[in-house]
Amino acid sequence: MADRSPSNICNVALVGHGGVGKTTFVDNALHACGLAKRAGDVGEGTSLSDYDPDEKENQFSIQSTVFNFEAEGRTFNLIDTPGYLDFAGATAAVLPAVESAVIAVSAREGIQLNTHRMWEAAGKQGLARMILVTRLDSDNVQFERLLGDIRESFGNRCRPVFLPVGVGSDCSGVVNVLQAGDAPEGVVGDFAAAGQQVRESIIESNDELMEKYLEGEEVGLAELMETLGRAVTEGTLVPVLCCAAKKEIGVRETIAFLAACAPSAAQGVARSALNAAGEQIELAADPKGALCARVFKVTTDMHVGKVVYLRLYNGTLGANSTIRLSRTGKDVRLGHIYTIYGAEQKEVQQAAPGDIISVTKIEELQLGDTLCSPEAPLTLPQMDFPSPLTSLTVESQSREDEEKISTGLRGLAEGDPTFQIRREQHSNELVITGMSNLHLNIMLARLKRRYDVSVSTRTPAIPYLETITRKAEGHYRHKKQTGGRGQYGEVYLRVEPNERGEGFEFIDEIKGGVIPSQFIPAVEKGIRETLQDGPLAGYPVVDFKAAVYDGSFHTVDSSEAAFKIAGGRAFREAYLNAGPVLLEPIGEIEVFAPTEFMGDITGSLTGHRARIQGMDQQGPMQVIRADIPMAEAQRYNAELKSMTGGEGTFSLKFAYYQVVPPQLQSEIIARQQQQKD
Repeated sequence: MADRSPSNICNVALVGHGGVGKTTFVDNALHACGLAKRAGDVGEGTSLSDYDPDEKENQFSIQSTVFNFEAEGRTFNLIDTPGYLDFAGATAAVLPAVESAVIAVSAREGIQLNTHRMWEAAGKQGLARMILVTRLDSDNVQFERLLGDIRESFGNRCRPVFLPVGVGSDCSGVVNVLQAGDAPEGVVGDFAAAGQQVRESIIESNDELMEKYLEGEEVGLAELMETLGRAVTEGTLVPVLCCAAKKEIGVRETIAFLAACAPSAAQGVARSALNAAGEQIELAADPKGALCARVFKVTTDMHVGKVVYLRLYNGTLGANSTIRLSRTGKDVRLGHIYTIYGAEQKEVQQAAPGDIISVTKIEELQLGDTLCSPEAPLTLPQMDFPSPLTSLTVESQSREDEEKISTGLRGLAEGDPTFQIRREQHSNELVITGMSNLHLNIMLARLKRRYDVSVSTRTPAIPYLETITRKAEGHYRHKKQTGGRGQYGEVYLRVEPNERGEGFEFIDEIKGGVIPSQFIPAVEKGIRETLQDGPLAGYPVVDFKAAVYDGSFHTVDSSEAAFKIAGGRAFREAYLNAGPVLLEPIGEIEVFAPTEFMGDITGSLTGHRARIQGMDQQGPMQVIRADIPMAEAQRYNAELKSMTGGEGTFSLKFAYYQVVPPQLQSEIIARQQQQKD
């Protein structure tokens, strides 16, 4: 049995663009290491990694999957992650749970959008990075050209440690350039030059070896291998490996290489947490230290219920332990704890730093939660997730389902930080937001399967606002006689624009008691009740001042109710005379896409009423920053993917409100009136 101490645990995330063969590598690696009787197959629905029903149906990864196993004398937690940006939240949650990221690149398709994103994300987390070129057995593979593209995109630190022996249908193996001897027949690339470059990268990470090398002394293979792990951990060497997973070529060799050089939980990136006094405490992977763990995945099993995945950074966690949830300050008691092998779990009695485990039926735990000892509270930094971009309004198909829908959506949102639900105050719509229409469709399919409830969807209403553009006055006398005590209240109002974002300001300018002071709040209340359903189109009214400056009252018939009515009616008259306009929400958008699409993208943004604010180059990717109406951005995701063949993506956040152009305003008002009718 392999050592499960922190210094021997190897936590690795397999990341990269969608469809490059990450899951195929994992399935075949498990078979090659003798951990599975046969290699799973995504297309046949037998993958050990893509075991979720939605993954089997769609034939791509939707969630992260952990495999705990022993190989080459080390204990591995190998995590397969989704590659499509639609499910980027699951991958983002995994990176803080590992010390190494293996970035998969298809030998045929080369470097793609999410390749760059995963490279940057892994670097931001301080992880050791390696590149795995997959699908060497594909047609039209140009391996040496791909190596050049990798170095151009990610730097000269990227050096091939494996070279293929043949490519395409001729692919028969891989060779490690650090091995002694001559190049095997059929090797693709300069074997001697590649070996020398890797040796130099390793030597650069060690001052003693560098001094020895510069003095002309021979640096032996044993010395190089001892230093290899440090070079990878410090990033002076980014190994480029390669494989043809379906043929199990290069698969076992890749696992052996990870065992030899991937940093352990005790050697990798140093993590820290804040203690109760707000001081930063380094987590040294000490089994005797203060307990600190984090939730990086939450899912629901049809039979078990809620399953929570934890990465332990410090201290020791035993079964049936009492731990503190730092978000709430409350203590919870864990039951059984398990190591994870895909869909299977194996009970263990305790976990040490570096371990990745699961617990069940702890309803209080949420994604990103820090778990610590009640005696030594700690809090880890918040995780960083991409912002969801696409929204749909959800409606129940029967009134009896409304409660089930809310419960189900909340349950789904617990396990996916990029899936959000909200109730729009103005429209009372239940809105779900995700990374794309595909993401939302899969979440709604899960809602049906797990909670047996169906919904209908439509595009959400845009949260327009109303305001005024000039000063105006209004007057209303409310007088009503019904046989007994009457109703009387007269109000004169003046309205004027306020600064954007300053909201509503009420001003009392009454002099001489023409309206008694006890009725002034009723006038303000009458105005405020009108604001939620604006006179122009029924949207909330914002950013104006209203001053009550004159009026009259009756000693017997005046009342708060009368002045509330008079205030609301006087405001309506003044408002309609004050140049009312609609305001629309504007978002700040950043579009990321290869340079060759820039002309089409700038043209499409202009067609969506966007205003270009600037452009930047990030490697082969261009970034366009613009301000765009949120109404136009609703349908931009699908358009951008179509325009760029899936290579474009964007981020979007609300920025400010601005006046709707006159020609569009009349259309919006007419549409709103039609819906009311």
